[in-house]
Amino acid sequence: MRLTILGGGGFRVPLVYGALLGDHAEGRITHVTLHDLDGDRLAAVGRVLAEQAEGVPDAPVVTATTDLDEALRGADFVFSAIRVGGLEGRAADERVALAEGVLGQETVGAGGIAYGLRTVPVAVSLARRIAALAPDAWVINFTNPAGLVTEAMSRVLGDRVIGICDSPVGLGRRVARVLGADPDRVWIDYAGLNHLGWLRGLRVDGRDELPRLLADEALLGSFEEGRLFGTEWLRALGAVPNEYLHYYYFNREAVASYRGAERTRGAYLLDQQAGFYAEAGKPGARALDAWRRTLADREATYMAHNREAAGAGERAEEDLEPGGYEQVALALMRAIARGERATLILNVRNGTTLPGLDADAVVEVPCLVDANGARPVAVDPLPYHAMGLVSAVKAVEREVLAAAESGARADAVRAFALHPLVDSVTVARRLLDGYTAVHPGLAYLRG
Repeated sequence: MRLTILGGGGFRVPLVYGALLGDHAEGRITHVTLHDLDGDRLAAVGRVLAEQAEGVPDAPVVTATTDLDEALRGADFVFSAIRVGGLEGRAADERVALAEGVLGQETVGAGGIAYGLRTVPVAVSLARRIAALAPDAWVINFTNPAGLVTEAMSRVLGDRVIGICDSPVGLGRRVARVLGADPDRVWIDYAGLNHLGWLRGLRVDGRDELPRLLADEALLGSFEEGRLFGTEWLRALGAVPNEYLHYYYFNREAVASYRGAERTRGAYLLDQQAGFYAEAGKPGARALDAWRRTLADREATYMAHNREAAGAGERAEEDLEPGGYEQVALALMRAIARGERATLILNVRNGTTLPGLDADAVVEVPCLVDANGARPVAVDPLPYHAMGLVSAVKAVEREVLAAAESGARADAVRAFALHPLVDSVTVARRLLDGYTAVHPGLAYLRG
């Protein structure tokens, strides 16, 4: 089986390759093609992968290319992890939004809209090329904003594109761990959109253990989300939100923390990764060691501004364990390639799964996966407060898709103005002006 990774020079590619190295069964991935527009980044990541493969006799063969068509031909799976505008673009997204006093996070609020507006046209173009050159390939999307980009690509590829995210996986594992359950043997009742979902139950042998967690103050405050949101708020919700909902529930505090920081998250990662790529390119350097050090620091500082705003302290050591999105991707590929049944929380077209959204809306819900792809499992309706947020954000995503298709400035303004975290149409217009001034990729918006 052949896997093509779009964005193959990206920092997290070694996580995917590391997962593949542990798979020795029949039907496994035997060849990985890395595609990127930056040859130097490709070379640096290629060095890391070569060092990872040392001593593994059946390690997947790795090739690298800057030619998209060459990368796609013959692919069985295509993993999309592109970043349009690079980390420079992410830092600009944060800076423009914070100047207006609103959130600039890359998948939530104004920053997520700006990122989506410049990413969707590229993702749709990639989807068309995949349909032409590798029509039987399955596309696994990790490009952010993941739900929005998956929905855009699904308009070309249908159900052969599936979005993945590590946030629900991490949340489910943390809740299972504090309850003393095996994370691989529980059923997680989770529903929403990407970075906008709620864990509403965790069943062990058919019994829902979430009420026990919510009733136990010590247990509830012992893991990441309990510290981030506070035990009182989790009990008020009767559910455990995805960590990204902190931007909604505690928006004022999050914005204040971001505005008071020395550097935004994007600016921090830009400097950090520039250091890694420079070190990995030096003759004689151990690229894998440099990558591991950089990864450890990246994970330890994840959502640091939110934890500071909540007084949640440092991340617990168990929350730094690997096994996130790369394991989801591996499990998804194994289920499809081998016909093995798996249950995974994925981003797929809704159908009739989540009441209140249309059939083509991409949602994040538990799915049954086998050789025929991913089929969402029917879930109970979300409560009104959650459905209100989901409906509002889905409406914003649809305006982004409309703007990407029409090139109309009015559609883009509506996307910003309708978002729950943008408090004024006037601010929405200024945001769009600010983003078009710094992002050449938004020049298509007119009128």
